Amino acid sequence: MIVNGFNSNRAALRELIFTSAMVIVRSIDYAHKVFEQITEPDLFMWNTMIRGSAQSYNPLKAVLLYTQMDIKSVRPDCYTFPFLLKACSKLGWVRMGCEVHGKVVKFGYESDTFVRNTLIYFHANCGELKVARMLFEGSGKCDVVAWSALTAGYARRGELEMARSLFDEMPEKDLVSWNVMITGYAKRGEMESARKLFDEVPLRDVVTWNAMIAGYVDCGSYEQAFKIYEEMLCAGERPDEVTMLCLLSACTDSGELSVGKRIHHSIMEKGSTNSSLLLGNALIDMYAKCGSIETSLEVFRGMRERDVSTWNSIIGGLAFHGHANESINLFTEMQREKMRPDDITFVGVLVACSHGGMVIEGRQYFDLMKNVYGIEPNIKHYGCMVDLLGRAGLLEEAFDFVDGMEIQPNPIIWRTLLGACRNQGNVTLGKRSNEQLLAMRPDQSGDYVLLSNIYASTGEWDSVEKVRKLMDDRGVMKEAGRSTVDSNNKELMNFLFESKPRLNSRVNML
Repeated sequence: MIVNGFNSNRAALRELIFTSAMVIVRSIDYAHKVFEQITEPDLFMWNTMIRGSAQSYNPLKAVLLYTQMDIKSVRPDCYTFPFLLKACSKLGWVRMGCEVHGKVVKFGYESDTFVRNTLIYFHANCGELKVARMLFEGSGKCDVVAWSALTAGYARRGELEMARSLFDEMPEKDLVSWNVMITGYAKRGEMESARKLFDEVPLRDVVTWNAMIAGYVDCGSYEQAFKIYEEMLCAGERPDEVTMLCLLSACTDSGELSVGKRIHHSIMEKGSTNSSLLLGNALIDMYAKCGSIETSLEVFRGMRERDVSTWNSIIGGLAFHGHANESINLFTEMQREKMRPDDITFVGVLVACSHGGMVIEGRQYFDLMKNVYGIEPNIKHYGCMVDLLGRAGLLEEAFDFVDGMEIQPNPIIWRTLLGACRNQGNVTLGKRSNEQLLAMRPDQSGDYVLLSNIYASTGEWDSVEKVRKLMDDRGVMKEAGRSTVDSNNKELMNFLFESKPRLNSRVNML
């Protein structure tokens, strides 16, 4: 090809496009560069590029390729539309998918089994369920793939009863349909139903095992998740990236550092940390949340590729454990490397300022977030600033800050203020915080105890008795053995650094 010209060997070009678009992991961008140099791509090349793009991190390129194909009057075939419809499903582009459906009818491919099943899949997942059902009733009942596609659509839309009805009617159940139902029950937290199907499925793959592990993690049944993982290994099933992400999330939430280290060792044996950004981020998060901040830093420094989530995890982890200066230094390093921070980054930075008593710097970073990066403060940023001012004893300024907030303060902000008033022995402002707090959540014993402690610290024993009587009248019982100071800080930190949404986003990315 080099000697005779790039476009001289069509067979070699087809092989190059197929290999770079479909075989080699993460080489789709290279495939696009090669494709752009081909003067007259044939239909196989167009279809291969659309297929590879539809399966990639950016399925939009599949739609753009089809648009170019249409402009150049290249006639699609029965292989073009399934790949294009899968891209529309991933993007959630209902209108575009319906337009593609129109093209399918125009070119006479609606009766093709492959095309029809993909149309059922598209309409069942993000289009019109009625259309999916109509296609299914028309000629899809003879095909197990059509049954699975429609069942999956009902399950993913939360209509699990309808999905189960279809599942039970299926003349032949494939593994996809079993996985769809197990995943549906697991996502709804019905782990007994999921386990029953899991035990009945005649054959399992990694998706089956992952559905159970993820379900137990989401329910907080971490021991069960670890147990299923051990069963998975004993059965000879090889874990994949989703498995490890779910397990690391379980370790993060349960504080099982020893199990987390074992998972890390397994990942290292597979060599996945060098190639997986998501696993690296999850490991940083796990070690930081479990208190092993040095190991978290080691993982961070060893990563070849980093994104904003990588920086957020390490900056937040350092801030959470009181390493304020190190956290701020890493933020400075992040800026030097031209990595744009997001709203989560600034939560970590502001927590670092709060824990380090950096009031002036905290104000500067809050302004930097708004005025330079154009990030609108959310309730977490306001909570950080209230905590920063409260810890510094600037109660009047903290209350003025809350009064000037552009969004409604939540109970955690008022609880943070109440805790600051308790530490400073300010009865007047403490009473004001408590009034706001009890109006929002009158059943939390710690809120009453904090106010009672404020009165006690100034010797106002009549007021202490009134608070206790109010608790009795409302039927609020004090939790035994609980430190109100520790619980106040813990509640705020849990609110600022909640980890569950990150698991879902990571798994969805995969």
